[in-house]
Amino acid sequence: MHHYTIDRVSLKPAREDGAFSVLQITDTHLFGKAGSTLVGIDTRNSLEAVVAAVRDQGIPFDFIVTTGDLSQDYSLESYMAFRDIMSVFPEPLFWLPGNHDDGPLMYREMAGLGISVARNIIIGKWQFVLLNTQVYNNPMGWIVPEQLEYLRGCLEMHPDLYTVVCLHHNPFEVKCLWLDAHVLKNRDDLARLISHYPMVRLVLCGHVHQEHDFISDGVRYISSPSTSIQFAPLCDRFTLDTLGPGWRYLRFTPDGGISTSVFRLTGGEFLPDFTVGGY
Repeated sequence: MHHYTIDRVSLKPAREDGAFSVLQITDTHLFGKAGSTLVGIDTRNSLEAVVAAVRDQGIPFDFIVTTGDLSQDYSLESYMAFRDIMSVFPEPLFWLPGNHDDGPLMYREMAGLGISVARNIIIGKWQFVLLNTQVYNNPMGWIVPEQLEYLRGCLEMHPDLYTVVCLHHNPFEVKCLWLDAHVLKNRDDLARLISHYPMVRLVLCGHVHQEHDFISDGVRYISSPSTSIQFAPLCDRFTLDTLGPGWRYLRFTPDGGISTSVFRLTGGEFLPDFTVGGY
């Protein structure tokens, strides 16, 4: 049984030892109209293929976090498609908005679609705080003071819990000139805040359609592949990658440990149109 408040959810780890796992899905870029494509990839089909692969794997997880850009066209119908595709999972599903989303629409409508609007997940010895870094109608990220205060409030309320901060925009540069133009612009504000709270162990994001995993000032930073198109690393201009759509599992232990693995679709079924110069 899950305990819900308006913005907080309490879950119980399925394992008796208190360890639990999370499935991260990110950057699905769905359209309201079936059959629509993003630089040559039918994003509904690629998400459905990822979902089928996850189910075939049978790797247990306790809940799902979707780190933004659920939509590509800001439409309610795209979120309905997301709901329909993800409904095969009985596990709780959480989300936050990305720059291609309509954040206000999501916060109004998601509960009516049967998807939690919780921003703080408590599970075992951990908490997850889901932040909104969207700047409406602008691809860059910005974290407003109210969001920072929400994070601070969660950290103050649960000082004994290890903490994962989830957001869409990368709060670190990825050495892709065109992507780093759309980084979390005031990432120093976030870093300054979490530097005062050593229980923050991980910052998890989407947005860059790439894998990154490193530690800075004692905090681990992770980004993950998209379920749609992938961006090639270390490129100054918009450049697509040949890697397949992906997803990530993260496992957390009661002593603050984190382990993770990324999987991808293979077989080249979802190759983009490499002649496209942007999206």
